[in-house]
Amino acid sequence: MITFERMKIDDCERAAELESAIFGNDAWSADDFRESLCCDYAVYVVARNTEKDEMIACAGIRNMCGDGDITNVLVDSGYRNQGIAEHLLRYLMQESRAIGVRNFTLEVRRSNLPAIKLYEKLGFVSEGIRPGFYDSPKEDAMIYWKREASDV
Repeated sequence: MITFERMKIDDCERAAELESAIFGNDAWSADDFRESLCCDYAVYVVARNTEKDEMIACAGIRNMCGDGDITNVLVDSGYRNQGIAEHLLRYLMQESRAIGVRNFTLEVRRSNLPAIKLYEKLGFVSEGIRPGFYDSPKEDAMIYWKREASDV
């Protein structure tokens, strides 16, 4: 069974492992996640496989004057293509309303077609490009927004 809940300090090491597996040298450290959890303008959530008692995904958002900047969306490679990221993002957006988020934004690699498809399914719209935003390899980021969303 998969459950969704707020991230805890004890989850930070596992979050850093997921981040490293996906982003390599550009990954956040466990300390980066711990620091983010201490911010009253941020919400981080996780998905857990309760049968194996393991965290399998996480995502975070920071409230910037009502605009929620989604910073991390990480799913363990063994759990991809099961709808976990969609449920995790819906939960994250719902939870972030408590800190005043009304609009949502994120960046995604131009080549990350599965993520782009998911974001568009959730109502995000591409509104621009950040040239050379990503390293390892260098790649442009597409900027997506979901404005004044009432359904999450």
